[in-house]
Amino acid sequence: MIRQYELVERVKAYDPELNEAQLNRAYVFSMKAHGSQVRASGDPYFSHPLEVAGILTKMKLDSDTIVTALLHDVVEDTVSTIDEIEGLFGSKIAELVDGVTKLSRIEMQTESQRQAENFRKFVLAMSNDIRVLLVKLADRLHNMRTLHYIKKPEKRRRIARETLDIYAPLAERVGLRWMKDELEELAFAQLEPEGFESITTRLAYLREQGGDLIGRIIEELRKTVSTYGLQAEISGREKRPFGIWKKMQERHVPFESMSDVMAFRLVVDDIAQCYQALGIVHARWPMVPGRFKDYISTPKRNGYRSLHTTVIGPQRMRIEIQIRSRDMHAVAEHGVAAHWSYKQSNDHAPLADSERYRWLRDLLDILENASSPEEFLEHTKIAMFQDTVFSFTPKGELITMPKGSSMIDFAYAVHTEVGNRCVGAKVNGRMVPLHQRIATGDQIEILTQDDQTPSPRWETFAITAKARSAIRRFVRQREQSEYAQLGRTLLTRLCEVEGVDLSADAVGTAAKALGLAGPTDLYVAIGRGDKTEAEAIRAAFPSIQLSSDRRPSTARRIDWQRKGQAGDGAIPIKGLTPGMAVHLSECCHPLPGDRIVGVLSPGQGVLVHTIDCEALEAFNDVPERWVDVAWTNGSDSLGFFTGRLKLVVLNESGVLATVANMCARHEGNISNLKITDRAPDFFTIMLDVEVSDVRHLHSIISALRANRVISSAERLRG
Repeated sequence: MIRQYELVERVKAYDPELNEAQLNRAYVFSMKAHGSQVRASGDPYFSHPLEVAGILTKMKLDSDTIVTALLHDVVEDTVSTIDEIEGLFGSKIAELVDGVTKLSRIEMQTESQRQAENFRKFVLAMSNDIRVLLVKLADRLHNMRTLHYIKKPEKRRRIARETLDIYAPLAERVGLRWMKDELEELAFAQLEPEGFESITTRLAYLREQGGDLIGRIIEELRKTVSTYGLQAEISGREKRPFGIWKKMQERHVPFESMSDVMAFRLVVDDIAQCYQALGIVHARWPMVPGRFKDYISTPKRNGYRSLHTTVIGPQRMRIEIQIRSRDMHAVAEHGVAAHWSYKQSNDHAPLADSERYRWLRDLLDILENASSPEEFLEHTKIAMFQDTVFSFTPKGELITMPKGSSMIDFAYAVHTEVGNRCVGAKVNGRMVPLHQRIATGDQIEILTQDDQTPSPRWETFAITAKARSAIRRFVRQREQSEYAQLGRTLLTRLCEVEGVDLSADAVGTAAKALGLAGPTDLYVAIGRGDKTEAEAIRAAFPSIQLSSDRRPSTARRIDWQRKGQAGDGAIPIKGLTPGMAVHLSECCHPLPGDRIVGVLSPGQGVLVHTIDCEALEAFNDVPERWVDVAWTNGSDSLGFFTGRLKLVVLNESGVLATVANMCARHEGNISNLKITDRAPDFFTIMLDVEVSDVRHLHSIISALRANRVISSAERLRG
């Protein structure tokens, strides 16, 4: 355990402005606060904050950060309070300690909620002061180093998984590569003990067989570059077990096929020498195609810059070589601590304002848009743990995106409003669908329209957390608005039928009686099908006798069937977005022109069926869930709907082209086709066709029936 004077001397060595009295006071305060507490290892608990402080001194962080490390657990694990910390050490230290402190004292329903809420608070704190993140990472690193002392395997695995999903990527994002590597390796040993043991054993065997192979390769590299008069610091190492494991998983290859298990680094004076060294290496040894990456001209999102190449190098070994300048090396090794703004300036502006940490602003956007802590944690894991591709705007601005991103992801990366109003995209001047994936080097132009809004379907191909959270936020707001609109309409209709005057006060009374916050929540609950309009009226007027209470179920159903045609009193569904407040049922595929009826489905709103749909039989005993709906006038001009056909066609060459031609000639668009039955003479085909209304579908059916290669064509219900 580090002694008090040793800690002070460590900080003094690099921080001449050290507040020695404050550091000594924090040491004593923390030791007394933790008192006789012990860790799972049996060591005094105070050894943990002391080790965390020791890790941070190796990163040469300022004395405020070291004091925070000493105090980071006293609020959570002792009787000390934030107010007490502020009184003894000042408001800045109190803010830092509060940022690191978990919310473990807040009672929540599940462990996942508690974890998610802790991380949410942590992101807010580190956006104001990145030192919160550095203390938290050092805290996690020491906890991982002592994880094997925890007796419960499931707890060890949970902590290791959290480390791998969140904290290792966070360390990588702020450039602390050494910390990321160690966190990953410690987590890997817990999550995949057999894989870890196998790889470390094989690496040890290769080391034994090869002798000082790394030393021999370093010497040959040194001779090669010095021949051209270039001086470079050269080092080499085996790749980490977790990195090898990941490549084995990604490439689906055994360890024996992993030839590049060693990496070497050349550190030179400046950028020009980086490219000179690259030329020397490529002139001397053949490069492995597809394994060269220039992170100097296109840096990673965390500011990392270097040249990476893989060659068949000395000793005929396949090796990876990284080439960088001394400044780049400092940032690569120590990340944010290498260009520490707090040491040079009193300007403590939030690091989220820095372009280098744009990812942190993205996390804040996700935090703002997420509907729950769990959703935020889910999106954060997506945002943190992805490889990157590099693309450009028409003006040449570099946009770094996660690998697999679509045009929608790119649009939201440019700006949230650009994403919300996106209608199309051009890649290298050519129109592409919004779901197309981005490739490195693409120049992308996003086309927008003022009246465009996000589609719920976008979430199926958006992969970035920023895009997914923005789409979900819009859909959530639209859903609430549409459910409220639908619920108000349903309630108004029943009030008219019953002759009830439901005032604003009465609606408020009903909402309160049903345990809802207010009128809007009541309308939303009715629109979603969680409450019925009859329940709302009874809640407002407990003694009322509704006429529907006396109506037999069969009579009610007949009444709804009669009113299933478009007419007065029906709810027009075209003002609402299908898939939100109103869903068009997939069992019968209703089209404009069909007689339709709605059924309230709890949590989904209204499911619209054709009046002759067999699925309606299941709702005979719950007439209160039937809703009178109709298509609005002119609904045939308001978009396309899916009609499903069953065709029996001759088994001969060109028949599918004939079917496609017939549909196209009658302005129908085939959205799906499936051959369900094959025989030597006939095929049976299921065909989904986008049409404007039922008449449009019937005209296509008639045309298909008239063709000699089509034995039969009929509309399917389901």
